[in-house]
Amino acid sequence: MLRELSITQRSFPLVAPFRIARGVKYAADVVTVELHQAGRIGRGESVPYARYGESVASVIEEMEALRAELVAGMGRDELQARLPPGAARNALDAAMWDLESQLSSVPVWVQLGRPPRSALVSAITIGIDTPERMAAAASRIAGAGLIKIKVDADDPAARIEAVRRAAPLAHLMVDPNESWTIELLRDMQPMLERAGVELLEQPLPADADDALLGFSSRIPICADEACHVTSDLPRLRDRYQAVNIKLDKTGGLTEAWRLLRAARVDGFKIMAGCMVCSSLGITPALEIAREAEFIDLDGPLWLQDDYPDGVSLQGGFLLPPSPAFWGG
Repeated sequence: MLRELSITQRSFPLVAPFRIARGVKYAADVVTVELHQAGRIGRGESVPYARYGESVASVIEEMEALRAELVAGMGRDELQARLPPGAARNALDAAMWDLESQLSSVPVWVQLGRPPRSALVSAITIGIDTPERMAAAASRIAGAGLIKIKVDADDPAARIEAVRRAAPLAHLMVDPNESWTIELLRDMQPMLERAGVELLEQPLPADADDALLGFSSRIPICADEACHVTSDLPRLRDRYQAVNIKLDKTGGLTEAWRLLRAARVDGFKIMAGCMVCSSLGITPALEIAREAEFIDLDGPLWLQDDYPDGVSLQGGFLLPPSPAFWGG
């Protein structure tokens, strides 16, 4: 046996309920992977997502089905062929990148041909609540460089306007999480422009976005649920102007990097996004974030207790962990 494989489930309670259009989250339920080889440990984390038919149990089952090949030394290229995009592949892919960096003494950022990780401005998310409570939340982070506003189809204008009044200088993104119709999207255009919203994330259901064909939006529209992997790009060209790259959708950094490069060639703006997760899930995504126009990696900031040596927020900047935390 070349390696040892450890797969565990972990639940991180949140500091407050996280409300979006499709439900409320009280904890981040993640799957953590460790690959042990030659005295080194490569780590990865993923968030099973019900929207994509995943659960903690199903993700662990996918991993266990490959246990023999994984401990025998399966590499990232074979992993891409053996598992579909999703949370199971993401955690394993991240652990492989981490382990490779340690065994070779070549950091992940060097393998990607990029400079070392540095501080970034990430969006701070305000979940759905009453306009008054969302304004109060915005006033507490009014100095943030970028605020992401979660809304649904219930009077989104009042919520967006409340946040804008409370944080007049912040850059704004709005995320309806597939809850709008094309009629509401059309009606919201003047208000979004007036509020200075810079990006609108997945307003329509991914399976109903044909309605965006021929629609000229005043605000760039970003594909989230509609964009998982590189092969999705051709159908997105006449619907969206940006794509949200999340490692739990792509199935890891390996495919995320391919998607990033292909999306650039196709002229899309890039958003680096995340699920609500720990710093172990966020750190690989920092490699995508430094190439992005929009960064939304505040997942660990929602946790009551994150890894003590993980990412941190200081002076409005998201600071990466030390190289020893993940990826060299």
